[in-house]
Amino acid sequence: MIRRITLAFAASTLALAAAPVVSQERPADLTELPPVPTDYTPDRLPWGDYDFTGTWPIENINQGHILFQRPEQYGNRFWVNDEEFERRLASARGDDASFTQANETGIGASGTTGLEQWFLDTDWAKSTAMLVSPADGQLPDLTPQAMELFQQGRSGWVPGQAYDWVDDFDSWDRCVSRGFPASMYPFRYNNGIRVFQSPGQITIMLEMLGTRVVKLYDSAEEARAAKWAEPVEAWMGNSRGWWEGKTLVIETTNIVSGDSATENVYERSAAPLNMATQFTGTLDVPAFNTVPMSTEAMTVERLTMTGPDTIIHELTYSDPQVYVEPWTTRIAWSRDEDYQFFEYACHEGNYMPRDYISASRAQQERIAQGLEEPVTAENDDRSRFARPFDWDPGVGPRPGPPPVGSSESDDEDEAEG
Repeated sequence: MIRRITLAFAASTLALAAAPVVSQERPADLTELPPVPTDYTPDRLPWGDYDFTGTWPIENINQGHILFQRPEQYGNRFWVNDEEFERRLASARGDDASFTQANETGIGASGTTGLEQWFLDTDWAKSTAMLVSPADGQLPDLTPQAMELFQQGRSGWVPGQAYDWVDDFDSWDRCVSRGFPASMYPFRYNNGIRVFQSPGQITIMLEMLGTRVVKLYDSAEEARAAKWAEPVEAWMGNSRGWWEGKTLVIETTNIVSGDSATENVYERSAAPLNMATQFTGTLDVPAFNTVPMSTEAMTVERLTMTGPDTIIHELTYSDPQVYVEPWTTRIAWSRDEDYQFFEYACHEGNYMPRDYISASRAQQERIAQGLEEPVTAENDDRSRFARPFDWDPGVGPRPGPPPVGSSESDDEDEAEG
């Protein structure tokens, strides 16, 4: 894992600089979310489809600390103001200034290259968050039954949990899948996206654990009629697409359903949003990778080129058995043909679950003998995952730690991650 992170980080810092891009202008009313512009006309491929092929990393969103949910300091605004944007620029400028070249082993790289320019060239970078609906920029509540399954769920991130078998780990822990739609959002590394096209289909290759093959149809009605029968499921679901003018629309159903509470590994699902995205959790539903997914889960994505080097990606997720209402995100994919993909060989040598199980069983034996205190949510260092751990520089400096010994110090340690 360490080697993979280091190599991927080195690649992303070297490849961050990209050609100027265009997305959509920030409106005068910062509480307004205009529709995605469609005045740009992409080139066409020989068979007539619009040409979306290329490499579209979303590493910039990660490096720029544009968060999934809207920080409360932004209130009801979809867009940052000039002062907030200048703070983002200053932070990006500092990250660029701290860049150091990696050596041949990938060790030593730090900082970014081209991050400040990306902010200047990409109007979407003035967004307050990735989440645009609900309008308050916060994820909807879980339904009562989903909250119960979430609270009973098990993964490598839940504080106070022991490990006794593979069903105590989520699909990402086991190098199976980040899940969907979690895979479409940035994480701390491996944020590359490549698009390939051929007559009748589009392939979306994700750098971390996933490739999607989207079959194209002449209309939405034909695409929906081709939906897989309900018993058939896949980690990335069944994606069918069609063109609406210059916009590629993709509907995805048949995503692996289940929860993290079951002891049957074959009935466990990935969470729709989790630690393997840039999702940082809420106090009510932390990022423990245990949000369930029902057979009703589905997404509708809309991909629109707003310039030669920008795709605006919108995604609406609905699962009425899990969330009380659908939610929608809007992010910018920025073309960078110099971005390098490295093999994500996660499963090879993935001895982490075995080691965790062995260590946890030994710990449980010591606890039973009275040689060690029981592990609880309060004394487990995984409790830090119950707090948002990222910080948008646009809202101002990260709060400093409270005075030693104050009642807030423990909570602040968790928020710092």
